[in-house]
Amino acid sequence: MGEQVTRVGIVGTGVISGTYLDHLAKLPGVEVAAVADLDVARAQTVADAHPGVRALSSDDLMADPDVEIVLNLTIPAAHAPVHRAALEAGKHTYGEKPLAVDRAEAKPLLELAEAKGLRIGCAPDTVLGTGTQTARAVIDRGDIGVPTAASASFVTPGHELWHPAPEFYYQPGGGPLLDMGPYYVTSLVTLLGPVRRVTGRAGRSQDERKVHSGPRAGETFPVDVPTHVTGILEHESGALTTVLMSFDVWAARLPRIEIYGTDGSLSVPDPNAFDGAVEIATSAQREWTEVPVAGGYAGAGRGVGVADLARAIRTGGPHRADGALAFHVLDVLESLLEAAAKDQPVDVTSTVERPAAVPLGASPETA
Repeated sequence: MGEQVTRVGIVGTGVISGTYLDHLAKLPGVEVAAVADLDVARAQTVADAHPGVRALSSDDLMADPDVEIVLNLTIPAAHAPVHRAALEAGKHTYGEKPLAVDRAEAKPLLELAEAKGLRIGCAPDTVLGTGTQTARAVIDRGDIGVPTAASASFVTPGHELWHPAPEFYYQPGGGPLLDMGPYYVTSLVTLLGPVRRVTGRAGRSQDERKVHSGPRAGETFPVDVPTHVTGILEHESGALTTVLMSFDVWAARLPRIEIYGTDGSLSVPDPNAFDGAVEIATSAQREWTEVPVAGGYAGAGRGVGVADLARAIRTGGPHRADGALAFHVLDVLESLLEAAAKDQPVDVTSTVERPAAVPLGASPETA
């Protein structure tokens, strides 16, 4: 068909790689060429299940001229080293969130990419689906007037109830804010623009938690991070977002995200999903009503951000789930924890442009 294809090499073949492989196979303009993993046998098993995909060592994948984008699906502690290796090898790179474990690791990656004329992208790309993008279209149309405030909540009693090895959720780099915050803050920045200042408080309900499932059920482990974080994000637009992220709540009826404007309110679906119902209530129509889909990549799944990046590489245009956005989100999250520790507001030193909206009916190959 003469379609231009950008070839992708995946580093890290854990559970999440299966989702990426499944969705990338359905997307135009991208093709997985190779996979690599510290567990060579696991990489070979993945390659054997996907015709045309080769199992390589990480070094060989980085050196392979057929690979243009390295998709970094390693554990968070390895995100920055793998991104750096890809950039040093002259590859564009895209990874799972977070961009790095902290700003000190992340900033040099952006500088290296710019120096080499390469692109760096980062999840979440859920904001490119019809859920968040329909909400974006409603806001941009002025249907709720001028957005003045928002609320964002993620609460759960803790991942140890279902995860057989949950310790990493309670170690530095974990906790509810850094675990789920990237989905929420990326969506908020997409909807309301960048954040300039944060205020927060944080605490934890327990010093130890217990594994509830798997062969280690009954074992206890230490909690080293805040498990309940609340705060205020002051957006550059002047809008104020109230944030609550917790592993200490057994049950709640809190909405995921709501946006409040001068003429109405908007209910935004789960930012950890690509779709979902968007609802609006206005000064003229006080009852919640569902909004027809008005934007976003329909039927999107993990990897649509990679396809969006590949299109941008071919055309020279911007891509949406980019490193600057991921860095700003990480900056906001770290700043919120700092504000809680210092008991004072913290200015967010980075900023970013709102990513371009995804038009209704768009394809990641052309939008």
